[in-house]
Amino acid sequence: MNLPKEVQDYCKKCNSHTSQKLKQFKPGKARAMSWGTRENIRKHKKGYGGKAEFTATVKKQNKKPTFVAECAACKTKHYFVIPKRMKKIELVA
Repeated sequence: MNLPKEVQDYCKKCNSHTSQKLKQFKPGKARAMSWGTRENIRKHKKGYGGKAEFTATVKKQNKKPTFVAECAACKTKHYFVIPKRMKKIELVA
Protein backbone atom coordinates (compact mmCIF):
# COMPACT_ATOMS: atom_id res chain seq x y z
CA MET A 1 0.00 0.00 0.00
CA ASN A 2 1.25 3.47 -0.83
CA LEU A 3 0.90 6.20 1.77
CA PRO A 4 1.78 9.90 1.46
CA LYS A 5 4.81 11.17 3.40
CA GLU A 6 2.73 14.06 4.76
CA VAL A 7 -0.78 13.77 6.20
CA GLN A 8 -3.25 16.13 7.86
CA ASP A 9 -3.77 14.87 11.41
CA TYR A 10 -4.78 16.18 14.82
CA CYS A 11 -2.00 17.57 17.04
CA LYS A 12 -2.75 17.53 20.79
CA LYS A 13 -0.29 20.31 21.54
CA CYS A 14 -1.53 22.69 18.82
CA ASN A 15 -5.14 21.60 19.48
CA SER A 16 -5.87 21.60 15.75
CA HIS A 17 -5.32 19.63 12.56
CA THR A 18 -1.86 20.29 11.16
CA SER A 19 0.42 18.83 8.52
CA GLN A 20 2.30 15.81 9.89
CA LYS A 21 5.46 14.21 8.49
CA LEU A 22 5.42 10.40 8.65
CA LYS A 23 8.42 8.20 9.34
CA GLN A 24 8.36 4.40 9.73
CA PHE A 25 8.67 3.31 13.38
CA LYS A 26 11.52 0.94 14.22
CA PRO A 27 11.84 -0.51 17.73
CA GLY A 28 15.11 -0.03 19.58
CA LYS A 29 17.53 -2.72 20.74
CA ALA A 30 16.16 -5.13 23.36
CA ARG A 31 17.46 -4.66 26.91
CA ALA A 32 19.94 -7.34 27.98
CA MET A 33 18.78 -7.29 31.60
CA SER A 34 15.01 -7.26 31.00
CA TRP A 35 12.91 -9.93 32.72
CA GLY A 36 12.02 -11.72 29.47
CA THR A 37 15.64 -12.02 28.35
CA ARG A 38 16.73 -13.34 31.75
CA GLU A 39 13.84 -15.84 31.76
CA ASN A 40 14.78 -17.08 28.28
CA ILE A 41 18.42 -17.60 29.31
CA ARG A 42 17.38 -19.35 32.51
CA LYS A 43 15.00 -21.73 30.72
CA HIS A 44 16.78 -22.50 27.47
CA LYS A 45 20.41 -21.48 27.40
CA LYS A 46 22.08 -22.31 30.75
CA GLY A 47 23.74 -25.52 31.88
CA TYR A 48 23.21 -29.09 30.73
CA GLY A 49 19.43 -29.12 31.05
CA GLY A 50 18.87 -30.96 27.79
CA LYS A 51 16.67 -29.62 25.03
CA ALA A 52 14.06 -27.33 26.55
CA GLU A 53 10.92 -27.27 24.45
CA PHE A 54 9.38 -24.13 23.09
CA THR A 55 5.62 -24.16 22.72
CA ALA A 56 4.79 -24.06 19.03
CA THR A 57 3.18 -20.72 18.20
CA VAL A 58 2.04 -19.74 14.75
CA LYS A 59 3.34 -16.27 13.92
CA LYS A 60 1.18 -13.86 12.00
CA GLN A 61 2.42 -13.14 8.51
CA ASN A 62 2.10 -9.37 8.72
CA LYS A 63 1.74 -6.49 11.16
CA LYS A 64 -0.19 -3.28 11.49
CA PRO A 65 2.15 -0.56 10.22
CA THR A 66 3.24 1.98 12.83
CA PHE A 67 4.60 5.41 11.99
CA VAL A 68 5.96 8.33 13.96
CA ALA A 69 4.12 11.50 12.97
CA GLU A 70 5.88 14.82 13.56
CA CYS A 71 3.86 18.04 13.61
CA ALA A 72 5.15 20.65 11.15
CA ALA A 73 4.21 23.54 13.47
CA CYS A 74 5.45 22.49 16.94
CA LYS A 75 7.63 19.42 16.12
CA THR A 76 5.71 17.19 18.58
CA LYS A 77 5.84 13.48 17.76
CA HIS A 78 3.16 10.85 18.24
CA TYR A 79 2.33 7.37 16.93
CA PHE A 80 0.27 7.01 13.78
CA VAL A 81 -1.08 3.46 13.37
CA ILE A 82 -3.12 2.17 10.45
CA PRO A 83 -5.57 -0.35 11.98
CA LYS A 84 -5.27 -2.90 9.17
CA ARG A 85 -2.78 -5.69 8.70
CA MET A 86 -0.64 -5.43 5.58
CA LYS A 87 2.53 -7.06 4.31
CA LYS A 88 4.10 -4.10 2.53
CA ILE A 89 3.80 -0.35 2.95
CA GLU A 90 5.58 2.42 1.11
CA LEU A 91 5.80 6.15 1.83
CA VAL A 92 5.35 8.08 -1.41
CA ALA A 93 6.04 11.79 -1.90
